[in-house]
Amino acid sequence: MAVADPADERAEAIKRINARRDFTKHVVVYAVVNAALILIWLVTSTGYFWPGWVLGGWGIGLALHAWDTYGRRPISEDEIQREIQRSQRGGGAAP
Repeated sequence: MAVADPADERAEAIKRINARRDFTKHVVVYAVVNAALILIWLVTSTGYFWPGWVLGGWGIGLALHAWDTYGRRPISEDEIQREIQRSQRGGGAAP
């Protein structure tokens, strides 16, 4: 296995830090906006809970963002080599 370039490692670390910060921002915006919508619902009428549609729909997007930030593993060198070999055999799909 090849030794990683420190500049590449630094760039990847910065990318991961930015991804975590972006996710934190997303969570804060989600909480503030949805709290405001629930407050509007409480003040105007407590009938049908329409903010639930926003909470649910946006929540799905937030969950996918969380998976992208914390759940997805980085691409390994083995995966890169397998993909190169697959492409060289003519089995790879064009991007």
